[in-house]
Amino acid sequence: MTELALTIACTLSDRTRPVIDGRVKIEGVDAQFTTGEPEDLFRQAVREQTFDVTELSMGSHMVTTARGDSHYIGIPVFPSRAFRHSGVFIRTGAGIERPEDLAGRRIGLPEYQQTAALWVRGILSDQHGVKPEDVEWVIGSQEEAGGTERTPITLPDRIRLKRIAADETLSGLLAGGEIDAIITPRPPSGYLRGDGSVKRLFPDFKSAEIAYHRATGFFPIMHCIALRRTLADAHPWLPKALFDAFSVAKQSAMDDLQKINFLRISMPWVAAHFEETSRLLGDDYWAYGFERNRQEVEAMLRYARADGLLTASISARDLFHESMLDS
Repeated sequence: MTELALTIACTLSDRTRPVIDGRVKIEGVDAQFTTGEPEDLFRQAVREQTFDVTELSMGSHMVTTARGDSHYIGIPVFPSRAFRHSGVFIRTGAGIERPEDLAGRRIGLPEYQQTAALWVRGILSDQHGVKPEDVEWVIGSQEEAGGTERTPITLPDRIRLKRIAADETLSGLLAGGEIDAIITPRPPSGYLRGDGSVKRLFPDFKSAEIAYHRATGFFPIMHCIALRRTLADAHPWLPKALFDAFSVAKQSAMDDLQKINFLRISMPWVAAHFEETSRLLGDDYWAYGFERNRQEVEAMLRYARADGLLTASISARDLFHESMLDS
């Protein structure tokens, strides 16, 4: 049987590498892979539908699905998950000592629809009483001027949002005192310089993230794998083939973390770290599948509605291919 030729884009990680390098085969597929930074891949996928299969921001996936113009349907494979308390940076001397102090402040975001920002806004609202409308959001490139939202968004009037000038950056505004904080998955240059001008809102972010997990059970989902809708309709076997291959690849990564006769990753105490993580998060802490993650996805949709990102009501089931809803 002739294999189906597909272009597949994803970020290179221990969870995707076995598929990319061919150790794990996607049944029935002749795959041509593109790897790169998530933001670059997302823009190509959302703006130009460049790829047949793509890693996709859950924030953008929810926005385009609710809007009715999504060219992709999700597979409940989540190659990126991350706690995000570590991604809130504040200007030293701004009088911000606790999360509640962010109310009434100006906070920078690289993109309003960015999934990391969505999670932090949800955490601030649920855990600390700071609602999206309590903040003035300032949107723009973090270090190099000129960035835009990967897909246009329209927000309700209750959300105060301002885009920075074309020649400005969020790091520059933070240094100049024109914004009070940045929510970002990439530490800003002011923090990396180590001069004390920028610090984390949660200095002991690991403890804060463990406490958040204990309170919610969540290990925040950032990205999913998504398939072009026309291909899913034409090849109903394809969603499961993708799910199976990426699941095997992820399990291979989990197995490598436990092999200590020859360390597969460059961390001397990886065995201890894996054991600690499993005790805290459970044995299946990087879970794939719809039902296993349904409550977490529903929380993300609730956050997105509160943020004003969703223009129509959708359910968690609407985000994923129907054949995957019992996975």
